[in-house]
Amino acid sequence: MTIALYCVVFGLLIPLVLSRISKKNSDVQYSNESPRDHITQLSGKAKNAYNAEQNHYETFPMFAIAVVVAHWLNHDQSIIDLLAITFIIARVLHATFYITNNGPLRSVSFIIGLACTIGLFFAG
Repeated sequence: MTIALYCVVFGLLIPLVLSRISKKNSDVQYSNESPRDHITQLSGKAKNAYNAEQNHYETFPMFAIAVVVAHWLNHDQSIIDLLAITFIIARVLHATFYITNNGPLRSVSFIIGLACTIGLFFAG
């Protein structure tokens, strides 16, 4: 398995961590019987972690597809790996900046991740 594919696996775990952060930082009672009822009552870091989780769900599928396409097109593996690692770093930073209310850096990290995803299609 390539480094880029490991990055896809790692990217699958990011929302799990963000979900845990959201629940840990919330004063709202969480119920596994109704797991989404607490979302409207979230605030502060808990709400930001939840929002970062949702944003990751929006961006991750295209990244995973881009990695598979780059492999399928036999692009340069070192470039694929570099872009995939950079994407993961950008997404971890994006979540960190989201939770800490740093909008400008959050936007920069989002754009870097997006650029990496687009770049994977042309990494040949």
